[in-house]
Amino acid sequence: MAQLHGSVDVAKKKDPAKEDQDAQVKGSLQKIKNKFIVMSGKGGVGKTSTSVNLAIALSKKGFKVGLMDVDLHGPDVPRMLGLSGMLDLNASKKLNPMKYSENLAAVSIESLTPNKDDAIIWRGPIKYSAIRQFIADVEWGVLDFLIVDSPPGTGDEPLTIAQTMSDAKAIIVTTPQEVSLADVRKSINFCKTVKMDIFGLIENMSGLECPHCGKMIELFGLGGGEKTASDANINFLGRIPFDLDMVTAGDSGKCFQEEHADSSVALAFGNVAEKMAALV
Repeated sequence: MAQLHGSVDVAKKKDPAKEDQDAQVKGSLQKIKNKFIVMSGKGGVGKTSTSVNLAIALSKKGFKVGLMDVDLHGPDVPRMLGLSGMLDLNASKKLNPMKYSENLAAVSIESLTPNKDDAIIWRGPIKYSAIRQFIADVEWGVLDFLIVDSPPGTGDEPLTIAQTMSDAKAIIVTTPQEVSLADVRKSINFCKTVKMDIFGLIENMSGLECPHCGKMIELFGLGGGEKTASDANINFLGRIPFDLDMVTAGDSGKCFQEEHADSSVALAFGNVAEKMAALV
């Protein structure tokens, strides 16, 4: 009888709401073929611009792409895509992601807050719940790719993604300078610890082409990202040059790749997208 009584106690502790959310998370993820989390060891390396431009590059190749902004304290994805307004509910009581184009839609905490300048002051458990809701309560539909833009570092947000999406792969962004590379090595070790596959590493801000003479100016050095990738035995996905027009496009919410389709930056993102497309 004691054993039976113990089983009843365990059953009472089940949380129907949690079980329902687990089922919805599983159902949403089953419709998404490839999942990538874009990470960086430190801030200021261009992680969000990389996430946004990879998503755009994939969508321009005809793939259905979702972009999920889990940088809860600094959500910049909507502004970079030129999206405004709030998410709305559909007939199934699910949130519709904001449409950027026929093939690309995005979700961000900024699209759920009336005042875009309000600070998000949340502890870990609330972040965990919010990120799971971005998956369970959003009508993502069938996607070829889901790109997750995470905050810098190895905290709650990337850990939640690792625990929730067991088949997600990491794309790590760095600049060539040693300070950034030291933090990248922590991101690599994070992925190993949580058993997340690393798809590869991108060296961002890898030189500036002089507008007068055309020579490359190595603002943060050169080749550090490729060497780090080689030392860690992970794929080096390419170098993204620094381009002043990229800054202007991000601030104005315009698509850099459409306005500067022949630029070295657009070609570099296209090359990385080709490597990702090879999975499909």
